[in-house]
Amino acid sequence: MNQQTPIDSERSERTDKLQGMGCKRKRVEDIRFTQGKGNYVDDIKLPGMLFGDFVRSPHAHARIISIDTTRAKALPGVIAVLTAADLKPLGLHYMPTLAGDVQAVLAEEKVLFQNQEVAFVIAEDRYTAADAIELVDVVYDALPCIVDPYKSMSPDAPILREDIKDKMVGAHGPRKHPNHIFEWQIGDQKATDEVFSKADVTIKEMFVDHRTHPSPLETCQCIASMDKIKGELTLWGTFQAPHVIRTVVSLISGLPEHKIHVIAPDIGGGFGNKVGAYSGYVCSVVGSIVLGKPVKWVEDRMENLSTTSFARDYHMTTELAATNEGKILAMRVHVLADHGAFDACADPSKWPAGFMNICTGSYDIPVAHLSVDGVYTNKASGGVAYRCSFRVTEAVFAIERAVEVLAHKLGMDSAELRMNNFIKPEQFPYRAALGWEYDSGDYPTAMKKAMEAINYKQLRQEQSEKREAFRRGETREIMGIGISFFTEIVGAGPSKNCDILGVAMFDSAEIRIHPTGSIIARMGTKSQGQGHETTYAQIIATELGIPADDIMI
Repeated sequence: MNQQTPIDSERSERTDKLQGMGCKRKRVEDIRFTQGKGNYVDDIKLPGMLFGDFVRSPHAHARIISIDTTRAKALPGVIAVLTAADLKPLGLHYMPTLAGDVQAVLAEEKVLFQNQEVAFVIAEDRYTAADAIELVDVVYDALPCIVDPYKSMSPDAPILREDIKDKMVGAHGPRKHPNHIFEWQIGDQKATDEVFSKADVTIKEMFVDHRTHPSPLETCQCIASMDKIKGELTLWGTFQAPHVIRTVVSLISGLPEHKIHVIAPDIGGGFGNKVGAYSGYVCSVVGSIVLGKPVKWVEDRMENLSTTSFARDYHMTTELAATNEGKILAMRVHVLADHGAFDACADPSKWPAGFMNICTGSYDIPVAHLSVDGVYTNKASGGVAYRCSFRVTEAVFAIERAVEVLAHKLGMDSAELRMNNFIKPEQFPYRAALGWEYDSGDYPTAMKKAMEAINYKQLRQEQSEKREAFRRGETREIMGIGISFFTEIVGAGPSKNCDILGVAMFDSAEIRIHPTGSIIARMGTKSQGQGHETTYAQIIATELGIPADDIMI
């Protein structure tokens, strides 16, 4: 230990004095939040601001026969009604997704999921806009739907994406079917298959990680304001990744990035669904550029629940091969990924299935093979990192459930099976069979400490006793014990592996110390309710020895 490091009592006293890491400090943000003084997108009011609302499809799959906006345009207070026909001459009827696909801003010839955006009404107030969308007359011809991803590539499956039906090479390689997006493979398939053919014990199970809605308290919202004098666009919004949104808006609008100012004020929850771009952003930008006034778009709760970017929807066929003694020898996984109507996953551009290839988990598995097929269905698009880093949760679910199934087949305690297969401390840095390098860790010690903390042996004894009592008919109460041990890539790094549209996914910080000793720190991450203003100040206080109350984030 460095001689200058204070002893524990001095360190504790110093931490309390500075309000640094480890002390109990009241959240700085809560002062404004608990008094209703937060600054959310819908709190922002600009002079002459207009309001937008969407006409949405009642069908999940239908051909658009006609769109008549006459009655809506005649309503007093309506400024404009945009359709794909208005955006197409500008090349704005489709927008790039973060996954290399394109997504309809407004449906052109077909709608591909229920509540898809068909027209955008701009009015003097939100109530007039809401009334006007009821006056847009759309005639549809309903078509057969695909909601089961296993039927997406059937010979008789209806073709969903007619805009790319003849494009049999996508952003991530060849496509097998017009409804197929990509096939991604990693690992040594031949060596893996050979181990499985000779293994003492194998298991194979299908695990479905169902579609999940992030459901933040605040819906997706934005305000676009074009200054025609300066040629600059300012965009306020519920953006988890403002830098990526600036790049997307630049690609769509043709404005250089230095002419686009993206501002993310307070955000009422994100959970991944506020990373990508939405039609409301594009239509608000177009409306402001054309009309020369700010345009606000705020989706309602039903719109958010039905169309915001989803998470999960992975159908994972998972196999393990092992010895009779419980040594895992190989892993084989095939995933059918339901991406909805467009491939709009918020994954690093190099990884079409995110970090699913961390599915070998915390275990020393010699060989493995992973294949992922992405398909289109008549559902809202998405694929966001809900409570994890890019499909890590799905990967963890696959390996941890598979370990439980293997333990049951072998008649072993699942904790013992895990201990027998952990990557050992002396193996670090460790390169996993599917390519990731693990820099450090001591998984056996972590597991032992967790088991000791909960008195694992006693829990197993209690479980056994309750099962016996259940068999004797003395109780209807039974007891289960669940174990999960996983290694997660925190954040999205290193940058050599992770970028979205060329934007490296790293965090940044700039700290300025004023002559008075106070600090202002500018951070590269966006809080969605995690308390960054409190926590970052504590970290800086501990490291620099300046009280947290003198630090502004």
